[in-house]
Amino acid sequence: MSKARKACVGVAIERLGTRQVVRACRSIGAAIATIACVVTGSPADGATFVDDASQTFRLDRPAQRVITLAPNLTELVYAVGGGATLVGTVTLSTFPDEARAVPRVGDYQRFDIERILLLKPDLVLAWHHGNPSRELAQLAAAGLPLYHLEPRRLDDVPRALERVGELLGRAEQGRTRAGALRDEIAELRRAHRNVDPVSVFYQVWSNPLMTLNGQHIVSDVIVLCGGRNVFAELPQLVPQLSTESVVAANPQVMLSAREDADSGPVLKRGVNDAAFTGWLRYTSLEAVRRNWLYTLPGDLIARQGPRIVDGARGVCAALDEVRAERRARP
Repeated sequence: MSKARKACVGVAIERLGTRQVVRACRSIGAAIATIACVVTGSPADGATFVDDASQTFRLDRPAQRVITLAPNLTELVYAVGGGATLVGTVTLSTFPDEARAVPRVGDYQRFDIERILLLKPDLVLAWHHGNPSRELAQLAAAGLPLYHLEPRRLDDVPRALERVGELLGRAEQGRTRAGALRDEIAELRRAHRNVDPVSVFYQVWSNPLMTLNGQHIVSDVIVLCGGRNVFAELPQLVPQLSTESVVAANPQVMLSAREDADSGPVLKRGVNDAAFTGWLRYTSLEAVRRNWLYTLPGDLIARQGPRIVDGARGVCAALDEVRAERRARP
């Protein structure tokens, strides 16, 4: 099983084993409401924040020593110009390049609690529903200020930038970066507002066969590009499927993720990717018959950070290509 496939599983982005994925999906339920950030006061004078877990805490001054417990949180910190505040992060935080030099405190689901405490962070950014609740509870019990973040829709990512900017005393940088990202998302929406719909199957894993329902941020990307997630109505966030159910849905496009975010084109087409080889005998599937099979870098499409707009451009390009070919060859 490729790491890129694992990177798309679960509540958004990284490498969960099958049992952990199923357990996470059951605990999350069909949908999680996006909780707006509430900030009272000025960071310079002390401020109170409410996070995506509905937890409240106060910072007497902007955070100076930050630990991030997921790669997308690391990217959010750098995006608002706060990279110098990072004193610890997890193993998969490799973007931007500067993040590779930040000390590691474990991976996204196993932390070195003692090392985290020794680093004396004044803020820990946690992946809500992605990091293990038991270890987060240990950090909270030790008195560390935890701020849970989990963008669930595309529009949540600019808000997350603003929130991280507030926490780090970089509110202006956060608003600037968020505004630019909103403009990019709005441009994609305008360009695809009245396009012909394309039915899409997003494959997370091939064995067991898994997809994403309409509550996942990747499904939001598909909708933005004028696509229709054929399994959007399933109740689980990351449903397990039968091959027969995909054949019955007969999607026009199959999408999946791969592990080469740092090189090559964003969008790749064709049956050569291991993600799709198992489907080649199902020639009744329109996606297979017309070779409408596409992969994108997992880091771009699956992480809930600023680069997801690049992943969205890749998805839109794939669906635009299908529309063009459909018009030329009905």
